[in-house]
Amino acid sequence: MSGTDVLYPPLPQPDPLTQFFWDGVSEHRLVILRCDACGFYLHLPKVVCRNCLSTSLTPTEVSGRGILSTWTIPMQPFDPYYQSQVPYVLAVVELEEQPNLKLVTNIVDCAEEDLRIDMPVEVTFREVAPGCILPLFAPTA
Repeated sequence: MSGTDVLYPPLPQPDPLTQFFWDGVSEHRLVILRCDACGFYLHLPKVVCRNCLSTSLTPTEVSGRGILSTWTIPMQPFDPYYQSQVPYVLAVVELEEQPNLKLVTNIVDCAEEDLRIDMPVEVTFREVAPGCILPLFAPTA
């Protein structure tokens, strides 16, 4: 690879079960499946509610607010794009809508020494490659 090559992250490959999520992200909205029968949120998307076994599930916009559940700073990622991004924060965020409703993401706009468990965060949408927007999280202002 030459110094002029542009690196892109592995790009999402939406399928019929995840298309709603990526459509929401492209509109800067965080959308999670919610069970119509019991109100339980499901992420990663499934065809059956793991709480009540209903198959009546609807993509529902959530607040995008949550707390930092855990994080790490990968130092030897295998993908060339992520190698070029070191150091970065790989994190799990728990959304406020439901206990244990978690997303794997990156934390941005925060120094490593300022990270702390239960830190309030909110979604921010960033274009990481042409036409590829990802939901990342930053400390709540």
